[in-house]
Amino acid sequence: MNKSEKRLYLIKELIKENRSYEDITIPQTSQEQEHLLRGLMNIRRPREISAEFLKIQDEYLTEINNEKGIVSINDLEPICENIYLWQGDITTLKCDAIVNAANSGLTGCYIPNHRCIDNCIHSFAGIELRLECAEIMKKQCYEEPTGQAKITKAYNLPCKYVIHTVGPIVGRELTRQHCQLLKSCYTQSLQLAEENKLESIAFCCISTGEFHFPNDKACEIAVNTVKEYMKNATYIKKVIFNVFKEQDREIYEKLLRANR
Repeated sequence: MNKSEKRLYLIKELIKENRSYEDITIPQTSQEQEHLLRGLMNIRRPREISAEFLKIQDEYLTEINNEKGIVSINDLEPICENIYLWQGDITTLKCDAIVNAANSGLTGCYIPNHRCIDNCIHSFAGIELRLECAEIMKKQCYEEPTGQAKITKAYNLPCKYVIHTVGPIVGRELTRQHCQLLKSCYTQSLQLAEENKLESIAFCCISTGEFHFPNDKACEIAVNTVKEYMKNATYIKKVIFNVFKEQDREIYEKLLRANR
């Protein structure tokens, strides 16, 4: 199968799973088909699927991820000792672990083609990631608490692991508890990396998007927490602060350069 044939196979298999999808018309263009496939994967509840589906899905996603371009941590220059600042798509980073800003259900974003990082990570990792997260939650028997973290395989992503942490949701006013919980997200993620003897970890801007944490304060907490933790780290050698927006890059760069 070529890439187009694999995409059509995956779409048809997902449509066959649910009778309510029988009236879905598969579009003709590649872009529209990619949009449909991602949407079907996003809304799919965690349940087993055939080995053949997973094989073809993995081949397809590997090809897609390679086309996007993989960025190795070894090709980046540190902005200060052991710390890197990189602007781009975190799903293209080749390092030991990337950190996902998850929700308390931990099984990903179910909104079709949503632009949140949780959706992106699950979309390009493949449905195996949701299955593993669901298994963790089944054993845990309660929602993931804010400020805590779990680690999973990364499947089709270029990194080795994904660390999922639930950041605080800020309402009308930022509180001390919000700040403490955000600090815990970074600390718990770093501890998981240490426990698994990982040498590199990439953080997204936890809670600053859909969860409305002020960008400048979130950056301050992130940088201070990481720098303090790294003083006694045994295995972690490199930490990447990954940003997507120019606003965040400017905030991080200013703070990191000021504290070198």
